[in-house]
Amino acid sequence: MPINKDLKRLVRRRMLKTGESYTAARAQILGPKPTLSVRKPSTKPAAMSNTVHYAKLAGMSDAAVKKATGCDWKGWAGALDYAGASEWPHRRIAEFVREKFEIEDWWAQSVTVGYERIRGLRDIGQRRGGAYEATKSRTFPVAASELFKAFAEPRFRARWLRESGITVRKATANRSVRITWKDGTLVEVSLIAKGEAKSAVQIAHGKLPDKAAVTRVKEYWAERLDSLREHLARRAD
Repeated sequence: MPINKDLKRLVRRRMLKTGESYTAARAQILGPKPTLSVRKPSTKPAAMSNTVHYAKLAGMSDAAVKKATGCDWKGWAGALDYAGASEWPHRRIAEFVREKFEIEDWWAQSVTVGYERIRGLRDIGQRRGGAYEATKSRTFPVAASELFKAFAEPRFRARWLRESGITVRKATANRSVRITWKDGTLVEVSLIAKGEAKSAVQIAHGKLPDKAAVTRVKEYWAERLDSLREHLARRAD
């Protein structure tokens, strides 16, 4: 299988870290070549076409994913196809990306979701099981600990979110918060520290019924995150 320059870059990065030869590093990244099952040509994913617009299908630009991971969408699709990932469940793909390529959690999930969209395993805004999910992210000029308090502490949260009937299911300090909404939908909050006074939050609001709900919920979270920004600015004054 031809290896593009982005995959070569990943191999060389591993060589610098581990001292392995090029062949050994490449083998570790790609893993054993999967046993190919016999399929009729018509059953292959449409995204296998050479004219596919990878970034458009993934829902994220090549520039963004390459800056964060060192590889564009065509490179990721090729590497994951080679490993047989199109037959794997979501969690296994994400773990493979995180562990084999040493990609941080948030970007491992982003690569996995983008790959699943490219290979037709889910639509934009849709989870593998068929339900829909709205995502929204924002960067703030505060430490991750401040963002964690904003979501995890009820009194702090009430100052900008103003929603009743929600339940925090699980909170991992300065990293994540899982919330059950009053309508039974689920909200996963992921936090990423980008320095002592800079951090990002990603909202994934799942179990939505359709694409229309995704649009409404995205708009809702855009407004609420604007409110959070204003509240954090007042606290800093």
